[in-house]
Amino acid sequence: MFGTVPEPEGITNPPIDELLEKVDSKYALSVYAAQRARQINSYRQEMTRGDGNITTFGPLVEASPEDKPLSVALEEIREDKVEWTTETD
Repeated sequence: MFGTVPEPEGITNPPIDELLEKVDSKYALSVYAAQRARQINSYRQEMTRGDGNITTFGPLVEASPEDKPLSVALEEIREDKVEWTTETD
């Protein structure tokens, strides 16, 4: 096969169907994952600075530095490591 892999990864791992069981809608999934990915990215930047001033939580699942923050966030959602609450008026 040229340019493809037999078992693609990315948004298919974790499977989108498993992720949608954890949240109310696909829109909520995208908002929650993006928010958590920003937190993970901030954590990594704080660790790179090395000044000891860590204000955000790092990955809650096993992740290598090469893993993208969004992939880590989706894996955390899949494994029920994060929880969100929404405000209602």
